[in-house]
Amino acid sequence: MVKTVRFRELGGPDVLRLEDVEVGEPGPHELLIRVDAIGLNRAEVLFRSGHYIEPVREFPARLGTEAAGVVEAVGADVAGFEAGQAVSVVPAFSMNDYGVYAERAIVPAAAVLRRPDGLGAVEGAAVWMPYVTAYGALVEVGGMRAGDTVVLTAASSSVGLAALQVANRVGAVPIATTRTRAKAERLRKAGAAEVIVTGEEDVVARVLDLTAGRGAEFVFDAIAGPGVVDLAKVVAPGGTLLEYGALSGEVTPYPGFELGMPALNMRTYTVHETTRDPERLRRAAAFVSSGLRSGAFEPAVDRVFGLDEIVAAHRYLEAGDQVGKIVVTVDH
Repeated sequence: MVKTVRFRELGGPDVLRLEDVEVGEPGPHELLIRVDAIGLNRAEVLFRSGHYIEPVREFPARLGTEAAGVVEAVGADVAGFEAGQAVSVVPAFSMNDYGVYAERAIVPAAAVLRRPDGLGAVEGAAVWMPYVTAYGALVEVGGMRAGDTVVLTAASSSVGLAALQVANRVGAVPIATTRTRAKAERLRKAGAAEVIVTGEEDVVARVLDLTAGRGAEFVFDAIAGPGVVDLAKVVAPGGTLLEYGALSGEVTPYPGFELGMPALNMRTYTVHETTRDPERLRRAAAFVSSGLRSGAFEPAVDRVFGLDEIVAAHRYLEAGDQVGKIVVTVDH
């Protein structure tokens, strides 16, 4: 029996329970992982509360798609892994099928990456989802190149911070937005070429001024809702507005009609587009590993909780005050 976080009804952080659950043995194409650290993501808040893109199929339900640990057992038809290997689990599966909020977890081998040498468990649980999301959207899907400008909303989130570094890595120019001036200096230190404080400045005017009226080749937006109309105004002709989150919780219009139908590309993006495609994931892992080795990429960990503090960790995640990743560690 292993300590596992489950919930038996939809709701706030208080529905989470730490229960003893039989873990079993890995089946074909699966691995049994000793979980040492868990990366928290907003998708888990949405899944737990019933607002995720995929509803909970049955109760009790599990949570979690990102973790770091060590391989303990290898299922049939799995190549390239052996017991004792340090690994990371990336979001590449449904939480209706697997969950890593536990002392040990069975996961699909296709969702597991070897952890680079020197990358600890906490960092190994904090690095992949943010960087693979940013790389997958901006480079694989968007084709971001040197000299392009990218506007990043929710820039102090783990994905936002990763996107700053991905942009710098390819020679693009990242412009970060943040609601208040409190996080502005940290964003500059994290790699933002410019920071726009949305509570004090006009985003459209500032971006057009910073780009000599051209606009940004990319806007990478986690908020959605009515604000996309203004964001669309700063997209350069032929540029792309990428929506990877919906933090606003409001209906998102298609701004092309409101703005007189300019040549606007607008698409949604989820990390599964990269993690569930073996070739895209292979390229993403190579890109991120290269950045980690060179020091260009650095996991941004805001705060660490213990597994028995999972309710408090989710409360902190929902508050939205963090800069970087929230990680939960597991004692063995």
